Amino acid sequence: MLSFHATPSMRVMVFASQKGGSGKTTLAGHVAVEAERSGNGPVALIDADPQGSLAKWWNAREARTPVFIQSQFSSLYQDIESAREQGFRLVVIDTPPAVTRAISEVVAHADLVVVPTRPSPHDLRAVGPTVDIIEGRKKQMIFVLNAATARAKITMEAAIALSQHGTVAPVTIHNRLDFAASMIDGRTVMEIDPVAKSSAEVADLWRYLSERLQRLEPPAAIAGFDASGRPPALRPVTTFGRAGSAFGRRAFA
Repeated sequence: MLSFHATPSMRVMVFASQKGGSGKTTLAGHVAVEAERSGNGPVALIDADPQGSLAKWWNAREARTPVFIQSQFSSLYQDIESAREQGFRLVVIDTPPAVTRAISEVVAHADLVVVPTRPSPHDLRAVGPTVDIIEGRKKQMIFVLNAATARAKITMEAAIALSQHGTVAPVTIHNRLDFAASMIDGRTVMEIDPVAKSSAEVADLWRYLSERLQRLEPPAAIAGFDASGRPPALRPVTTFGRAGSAFGRRAFA
């Protein structure tokens, strides 16, 4: 496996799904923690969902990593650039469901978009608008089958259906109570039981996603931004590491 350590530039991974209940917040938190645990940090989290579920989970954590960046849509670019300049290697962003414009604006900053999808007919039917947004922004996309029932026929059928729209991760995240239980007090399944099946699935998923990140081209410009990803005449204004900054403070959501 190619080492993520070989990638000098920061990557931005966005978890997006217009379908509520896809489990993207739980998955985003778990992947971010696993990236830190595997030595691919420092990692920062941004919660772009007004419901603030990821922020609330982070507020309950005792561990101080991954770092949480308090951000808004109006300052998202500056906050991402500040994280880049401070040496973060990965920023994981959770997005709101059902708000097309908001998702599109966040996806614009992504190097890779992860689309968690439950293997159910209703969830599969709802995937189209999310795919349209990602393709419209010309971003790379990975489907992850999430909350699947072990050995269920519909899981395989869902993988086949999704593969006609894009790449499906070879790792399926199964529906287990320990995922929800771990999120209550700000932890992950890896931190509660490192040898559990759920922990192994998250580790396998991160290894796959890190390989995909490693194979990406250098970060490209997005609409209205220059080749470095910075809009003309705009410089980061967020200063990390001091009292009252966006970095290292508790989230308020």
